Amino acid sequence: MSKSLILGVSLLLCTSCSTPSVDKEMDAYIDALMGKMTLREKLGQMNLPTGGDLETGTIKNSGMSEAIRKQEVGGILNVKGVEKIYQLQRIAVEETKLGIPLIVGADVVHGYETIFPIPLAMSCTWDTMLVQKAARIAATEASADGVSWTYSPMVDICKDARWGRIAEGGGEDPYLGSLISAAYIKGYQGEAMKNNDEIMACVKHFAFYGASEAGRDYNICDMSRNRMYNDYMMPYKAAVDAGVGSIMSSFNTVDGIPATANKWLLTDLLRGEWGFDGFVVTDYNSIGEMRSHGYADIKEASVKALLAGTDMDMVTHGFLNQMEEAVNNGLVDEKDVDKACRRILEAKYNLGLFDNPYKYCDSIRAKTEIFTAENRKAAREIAAQTFVLLKNENEILPLDGKKRIALIGPMADQQNNMCGTWSMGCPTDKHVTVLQGLKTALGDKATIRYAKGSNIYFDEQTEKDATGVRPIKRGDNKALLKEAMTVAQASDVIVAAVGECSEMSGESASRTQIQIPDAQRALLEQLVSLGKPVVVVLFTGRPLDLTWETTNVDAILNVWFAGSEAGDAIADVLLGKVNPSGRLTTTFPRSVGQVPIYYNSMRTGRPDDVDKHFNRFVSNYIDERTSSLYPFGYGLSYTKFEYGNMSISTEEMPMTGKLEVSVPVTNTGNLDGYETVQLYIHDLYADVVRPIKELKGFKKVFIKKGQTENVTFKITADDLKYYNSELKYVADPGEFDVMVGPNSADLQVKKFILK
Repeated sequence: MSKSLILGVSLLLCTSCSTPSVDKEMDAYIDALMGKMTLREKLGQMNLPTGGDLETGTIKNSGMSEAIRKQEVGGILNVKGVEKIYQLQRIAVEETKLGIPLIVGADVVHGYETIFPIPLAMSCTWDTMLVQKAARIAATEASADGVSWTYSPMVDICKDARWGRIAEGGGEDPYLGSLISAAYIKGYQGEAMKNNDEIMACVKHFAFYGASEAGRDYNICDMSRNRMYNDYMMPYKAAVDAGVGSIMSSFNTVDGIPATANKWLLTDLLRGEWGFDGFVVTDYNSIGEMRSHGYADIKEASVKALLAGTDMDMVTHGFLNQMEEAVNNGLVDEKDVDKACRRILEAKYNLGLFDNPYKYCDSIRAKTEIFTAENRKAAREIAAQTFVLLKNENEILPLDGKKRIALIGPMADQQNNMCGTWSMGCPTDKHVTVLQGLKTALGDKATIRYAKGSNIYFDEQTEKDATGVRPIKRGDNKALLKEAMTVAQASDVIVAAVGECSEMSGESASRTQIQIPDAQRALLEQLVSLGKPVVVVLFTGRPLDLTWETTNVDAILNVWFAGSEAGDAIADVLLGKVNPSGRLTTTFPRSVGQVPIYYNSMRTGRPDDVDKHFNRFVSNYIDERTSSLYPFGYGLSYTKFEYGNMSISTEEMPMTGKLEVSVPVTNTGNLDGYETVQLYIHDLYADVVRPIKELKGFKKVFIKKGQTENVTFKITADDLKYYNSELKYVADPGEFDVMVGPNSADLQVKKFILK
């Protein structure tokens, strides 16, 4: 039903559900529409079932189509293909009394069919414009295939490498994570979601899901309010400030209450304190899972979720099936249903679906705007900037293209494992492997011999459990190793493509051992024993314990999971066409026993002297150092950068003033390259204990060989603010350290006083 058919209806039809809005036309339209809706139809808008089992040709008479005809569906998820979506939308618009269009959601997490690097890798570019560009392309492709809503970005701060979903976020730092969060929103939603290539974003998981206890997915989270506000809230709030249209509640409990039913979280904080005016959707079946939490059965859970501020129920059908009785029994006022229904209708209005229900159903776009040469080129270029060079002994990289290269490892020629988690809907047979990329790049300029070398794990069942939906064909362990050694012996340099496979990180992929799996470690040990240079091309969705590799191999290039164009991008960097510039956004531990480990930790009353000397009665371990293997912000280049002495403009800064920090950076190597100069702050004495360092600024600068760039930062009191013991956002007068350097561990320090 078009807007013009409803706008003439009196505003008095639904005055009880009216909410403040700057858009009077939208208010009038939705007032009129809701005035015609029964309670059941309102609840239908709040129902989000999955349509993932629908096949072309069965839609017309499917259970989903009947539910839509009965106006019991507000949106659908997991339906791929514009023709299927068009059929469902046509039923909603043309075969129902109210003609309310559907909103169509999908997990477009790091690309639709042109797959970009996993979000953790994207954060390692330290380039918000690249993040925004990738999200813009993803939105263009998804919208061309009928999708109007993406369950992305995931902005959960995570400090525990055991948690598989660390792969989906922006790392451990709230400042950088906030910038990345806003960039995704801008990329997906564009200016105002008015164009047909702009879709609604859904920031997730609200809140604190990345702090799951023991790094185990779906587990509880427990922390103080002070830690919530200072360490975890910022990226969520940045998304709200950027105008995100929807928010997904998390599986975990907050203060002992499941997030989906937590009124303080969803109403008092999100709407009251932050002013969020979009709608809140549950995660998959989270209303139903409140029973497993030991919190409430389905009837009570549905009521509690609605009253807490949840608007849309994903797949549980709790609102649809339980709420009429709850309203009739006086447990819920229909006005509460009206609020939730209204928010969903407003989202559809803002997407332009009432003006044009078929806005995202253009079959021509589906044929011309998905997996295009232009999009693939962008994905290749962006992927190369996510790679982090962790080690490069004797400058073995970039490879000399004239050498005999042995490419060995189970990840060297696996199309369906290049893209990583949350890319199930894309055709992996078009993805580029490392072997393909190197062969294309080198042609007849070098000899490349390939061997798989090993399975992922020695044990078949362990590998089956780890690889999940994308298993890798197994071979005989001894035969694979024998072939690899033969290939390696005939080479000048060995490139070992090893690490995790795609399903070893992501949702429900927690690990207690975060080393390279046993069969691949054994392969590396044998390759190293030959005495030839060994380059590890590391596939991973999380920080790993690379202590053995760092000691024994010559070079480590962390390529994460780089997407559909991974192979070509990896070849670009290995061969020196692109100088690596990625910098870590998560700390790499020396041992899993250090986890959770992160750079912005609190100083204790008995701080460790790190690597200077051992003192038993301080905060340390008796069997391992407390320092990281690779710190936050770390990454090498094929060129070298030297930092001159930093300077500050004043040693005393008024509360209303500013301080300038400058440092000269010189490219002393033989190649042009990017350096990410990082600024950190430490508040020495505050109302509550502050981290030993906090990222407060960075600049990614391009410096030609032999040239020097003077990099300058400006600090104001706003950069020094935090939430104090009363949760007031303040800056305390007193002494501060300001630090500048190439990573969080290698820093110059100056002191100043805020007056």
